Amino acid sequence: MLELNQTGVPAVQAPVRYSPGVEDVKSDEGQTIAQLNETFDTILETVAKDSGHAVRSVHAKSHGILEGILTIDSDLPPELAQGLFAKPGAHKVYLRMSTNAGDILPDAVSLPRGLALKVLDVPGERLPDAEGTTQNFIMVNGKVFQAKTTEKFLGSLKLLAATTDRAEALKVAASTVLRGVNKALTAVGIESTTLGSLGGAPNVDPLGETYYSVTPFRYGDHIAKFSVAPVAPALTALTGREIDASGRPNAIRETVQSEMKGIEGVWEFRVQLCRDLERQPVEDPTVEWNEDEAPFQRVGLIVARPQDSWDAAQVQTVDEEMRFSIWTGLAAHRPLGNINRARNAPYKHSAEFRQRFNGCPIHEPGAGT
Repeated sequence: MLELNQTGVPAVQAPVRYSPGVEDVKSDEGQTIAQLNETFDTILETVAKDSGHAVRSVHAKSHGILEGILTIDSDLPPELAQGLFAKPGAHKVYLRMSTNAGDILPDAVSLPRGLALKVLDVPGERLPDAEGTTQNFIMVNGKVFQAKTTEKFLGSLKLLAATTDRAEALKVAASTVLRGVNKALTAVGIESTTLGSLGGAPNVDPLGETYYSVTPFRYGDHIAKFSVAPVAPALTALTGREIDASGRPNAIRETVQSEMKGIEGVWEFRVQLCRDLERQPVEDPTVEWNEDEAPFQRVGLIVARPQDSWDAAQVQTVDEEMRFSIWTGLAAHRPLGNINRARNAPYKHSAEFRQRFNGCPIHEPGAGT
């Protein structure tokens, strides 16, 4: 039974200790992952054939590439001083802002925003086959994943694959209708991640958004979800601001580029520790972890100076020559749950396809890059 404090608010319990037993690995997951690879191939091959260039099978379109510094807070309590965040210090980072489709669409098709973060020069024991010395985080501007299991994830991906290469004009029109429906539902307190993923998401400025890992990870001795939230006034002023992309296929990229030339971006890196495995489950990412019961806590600060967020050399280095994978990082931040396990092979598969088709080696940045 959930305990309440004297004010009637749920009491914050001690964080759950990590053990391998927190995961429930099904015997048929390998078969589902093989089908995921096949579906990713459909998206990859269709887009590469049409455009002559291979892109990521999800979150293909970038809106900005930023370089910054992650400074890990000092004097963190033991439960937060774990893994990458065990010791204070500063790390160079790359941030990639994107939307979730596997093809390059005009920005009038509004989709959920994504943020990929690559932290450089991170010492420590690596995950199996995790090359380099970076720690990667991948997040979206929503708190839950749209699929509970790998099987449902496969179904959603097949739907995405079926719409790849369809007429752009139809997608733009459909997105306009879906945005209207989604706003009407939101007005009465209903949020639809499904409508958002199909093109009904608000066409918001990615610089003002708060991003969430959605799925859980090992956090050293504990279990956690992650978040990156804007705190600089110049960023929070953009929260919820929608971009008019009418007749501007790259409106989001152009907006971010214009804004970042004149502002310093500052975001908090936050950790949400699991405190009750029933109320904050590992295997079901459709369940939101209530922040009253499991609050987000700051563990570091990301600062990106004013810069050209679409610098050609930076885009080539980061967008074309690197990959972002939740399985590239420390053993202390092992991805947990069936959705995360299903993301390992397909992410690698996608990067290998891009490398092969484009003839451009994909690699982790070296020390001091």
